[in-house]
Amino acid sequence: MEIRVKSLKFDADQKLLDYVEKKVSKLSRFCDHLDEVDVTLSLLNEPDNKEVKIQTRAYGQDLLIERSAATFEDAVTIATDLMKEKIVRTKEKKFEA
Repeated sequence: MEIRVKSLKFDADQKLLDYVEKKVSKLSRFCDHLDEVDVTLSLLNEPDNKEVKIQTRAYGQDLLIERSAATFEDAVTIATDLMKEKIVRTKEKKFEA
């Protein structure tokens, strides 16, 4: 699985990139067909100003999760948990028909 990380409006340090890789790579446990995952990190002008967007394609559907939090680590954790649930729901829908 290829994980592409983009950081908008700032330069992400290696520690943050490693954290993103570690968390997002766990998504492959829930879908054998995840070829690539795009992760976008950006700063917003709001109180919870760290936004994470995770995009991928699983079971023939485009999946997207966007979350904001006070830190990138929190936003990545929340977004990957939600993406895991979305992948599982998509898989269940596909195979129950």
